[in-house]
Amino acid sequence: MKIVLSTRNPSKTEQIKAIFAESPITILTLAEAGIQGEAVEDGQTLQENALKKALFARRPGCWAMADDTGLFIKALNGEPGIKAARWAGEKATSEQTIEYTLEALKGKIDRTAHFETVAALVSPEGKEYFFTGRVYGSILEAPKGKVQPKMPYSSLFVLPVINKVWAEMTLEEENRVSHRGKAFRQAREFLEDLLEK
Repeated sequence: MKIVLSTRNPSKTEQIKAIFAESPITILTLAEAGIQGEAVEDGQTLQENALKKALFARRPGCWAMADDTGLFIKALNGEPGIKAARWAGEKATSEQTIEYTLEALKGKIDRTAHFETVAALVSPEGKEYFFTGRVYGSILEAPKGKVQPKMPYSSLFVLPVINKVWAEMTLEEENRVSHRGKAFRQAREFLEDLLEK
């Protein structure tokens, strides 16, 4: 089974391909599938945006898959939410996003937050399936570790379960405990069940 993963994010690609590594499912990125451009993420929810991206990657006879992730910070009334990737501006670097986040949280005592990922799968026939993963932690007062490419919060969000930020974790650790890992493991199990039928 081949699935087109609708992303150009190298960190996300590495994580998701690792989750499917031991399965009979081959993951192709947009670039590997020869697809130009990117989906427009103008939905109002994570589910809407994940579906828009998956539909963009659809090709005849192929499954398509995508996800959307939000960061919800309690002291900021759930900001940045689904706008996490573009919160500091469309062209903001990871460093600028980190700075923007820390400035927004200046003086806040409650720094709790959660990440949520919705993974969308679209079958060759157009059937839609959704899987959700969520994790709770908090935002540090200063970044730790080397920030992952295109993932600014990887050096700020600490997970109390293992007391590390994403940037300090191995790929295996992150996939085991992360919101994205939870959502895509469900997607993998669903697809493997289908293959067995």
